[in-house]
Amino acid sequence: MHRTRARLADGREIVYYDAAPGRVPAADPRDLPPVEPVCEVRRDPLTGEHVTITAHRNARTFLPPADQCPLCPGGAASEVPDPSYEVVVFENRFPSFDVRTPPLSPAVPSLDGVERFRGAGRCEVVCFTDEHATSMACLPVSRVRTVIDAWADRTAELSAIPSVEQVFVFENRGVEIGVTLHHPHGQIYAYPFVTPRTGRMLARAAARPGLFGEVLEAERAGSRVVLSGEHWTAYVPAAARWPVEVHVMPHRHVPDLAALNSAERDELAVLYRDLLRRCDGLYDTRLPYVAGWHQAPTGEGRDLVRLHLELFSVRRAPGKIKYLAGSESGMAAWINDVVPEEAAVRLRAVTGG
Repeated sequence: MHRTRARLADGREIVYYDAAPGRVPAADPRDLPPVEPVCEVRRDPLTGEHVTITAHRNARTFLPPADQCPLCPGGAASEVPDPSYEVVVFENRFPSFDVRTPPLSPAVPSLDGVERFRGAGRCEVVCFTDEHATSMACLPVSRVRTVIDAWADRTAELSAIPSVEQVFVFENRGVEIGVTLHHPHGQIYAYPFVTPRTGRMLARAAARPGLFGEVLEAERAGSRVVLSGEHWTAYVPAAARWPVEVHVMPHRHVPDLAALNSAERDELAVLYRDLLRRCDGLYDTRLPYVAGWHQAPTGEGRDLVRLHLELFSVRRAPGKIKYLAGSESGMAAWINDVVPEEAAVRLRAVTGG
C-alpha cells in the first residue's frame, strides 16, 4: 500500500492509497473559501452523555444526481481532483469535529451548569472505489485489503492527535439508514471524548477481566457463528438488538485496526467481503446497514477493549423496516423481532463470496 498526500482548494487534506507507487495528485481547480467549522460539545447533566452541536452541517450535500456526485473523480463538483483513484481519504467538508474550531463564546445564562467544550477532533470520508454504482461487497479482495490498510493507517494517525480520545471507522449504506451520498464510501470520526457505548464496555470489562475473550469463546462454541477462520469469527450476538446484526471479532486481543498484523488483515479482507455478500443475499437486494469498527480509546482503558466490528441493519423482512419507536428511542430499551439463532441460520444458508 502506497500513501500520497495532497491538499484541496480550501486547505483540507486528501490522502490517496494505491497498490503501486507513482501517483502525482492533480491540483484542485475549485475556488473554495477556507474551512471555518464551529463544533461544540455539550454534556447532558442528567445522563453525562456528550451531544455535539454543529449548525454548519445543515448545508451538507443531500442525494445529488449521479453526474454531480462529489465522490466521483475529476468532476466539477468532485472532492477528488484526480481522474481516477483506488482508495482515497479526505477531511469532511462538513465535519462534526474539527481541531480548527475556535474557542467557544462565553456561556450564556441559560447554559449555566452545563459543561461545554470545543469539538476538537477530526472527521474524514473514505472512498472505497472510484466506481459510483458498485459496493464494498462487489470489490475484489485486493481492494478490500487496501481499504483495511487505509483504515489502519488513518486510525494510527488520528489517534495521535492530542485532543482525540477515540477513533470510530464506519460505513453507512442505504437511504433507509439515512445515507446522503450513494457512492461507496465510509467515514472516520475522531472523537474528543469516549463514546457512551464504549464507556459502558469499559466499565463491564474493568469489572470482569478477560470479558471479550470469554464472549468470543462462548460464541465460537455456540450456534450463532456465521463465518470463522484462523484469525476471525463472525457471529450473531446472543443479545442482538437488530433484526440483522453480526459482530466480527479477532481471535487475538488487539486494541484497534492499526494493531492488526498482515495475516489478520489478509483473512479479514476475504471474510468481510463474504459477510457483506451474505447480507445482500438475505432478501435478494442490497441490505441497508451500518458497519462500525469499535476500537479501544487512545488513553485510559486501552488494554480493556478488544477491536471488533458491529454490523446491523434496520431491514426486518422483505419490504419491512424496523423503526426505532418509543422503547428504543425514548428509553434505549431494545426489542428485537428476530431470534438471533434463526438469523444466524439464514446468514449461513446464503451463498457468500
